Amino acid sequence: MSITAQNLSYTFPNGLVGIHPTSFDLPPGSRTLLIGANGAGKSTLLRILAGKTLAKADSLIVQGFDPFRDCSPPGIRYLGTEWAGNPIVRHDIEVTQLLKYAGGDAYPDRRDHLVQLLDVDPTWHMHEVSDGERRRVQLVMGLLVPWETLLLDEVTVDLDVLARTNLLNFLKEETETRQATIVYATHIFDGLNQWPTHVAHMSQSTMLSCDTYDVVQREFPGKSILEIALGWITGDMERRGPRLPRAKRQRVN
Repeated sequence: MSITAQNLSYTFPNGLVGIHPTSFDLPPGSRTLLIGANGAGKSTLLRILAGKTLAKADSLIVQGFDPFRDCSPPGIRYLGTEWAGNPIVRHDIEVTQLLKYAGGDAYPDRRDHLVQLLDVDPTWHMHEVSDGERRRVQLVMGLLVPWETLLLDEVTVDLDVLARTNLLNFLKEETETRQATIVYATHIFDGLNQWPTHVAHMSQSTMLSCDTYDVVQREFPGKSILEIALGWITGDMERRGPRLPRAKRQRVN
């Protein structure tokens, strides 16, 4: 499903600008890589797209709905910091039970495929596994029920290279076979050169660009995603200069 933003903006309750007015259109089946330094506004944008944060009325449509005012349509899946920090995945509970609670019995083929893909042992007890194993279980849970729009915020940081590659291949297949839409914020760019259909660049709460990957490749011929991201973020830091104290950052009166 598509994501359409028209003059989308957000201001935090303390008056700091979270997102400067921005417009973009991501078609069904697209895989958008969201690039920017820490504090660029990526997480804020993803929370708005997921309906976790209120934006202006009529400025955002996801799957044909306003994700906040229409109570986050079930086809929107957000896997971000709150999801990753869920304390239940650190309790003494078996993976089989977690997957059952997450809806695994309703989608047994998809459950078994994800378990195999991410090399999860259903007999694991969650208080005994490593951080990487725990993250793999979380991803199986989060991806188990089919979604139309997937919003990922730095959720692959604990994965080894094989698990991450398998996950990226699965997500690519989901967009190609089901026309699902993905927006993925990450600072790990290995293995992504052939993955995105779109690339967005954020800096200081502003969407500087959101183009198809073909356009970006023509602008930076021969450059890898890592090289492009490094160049963008280096330039962003140079333009910004020394970080301002919070009290001096831009506020909306």
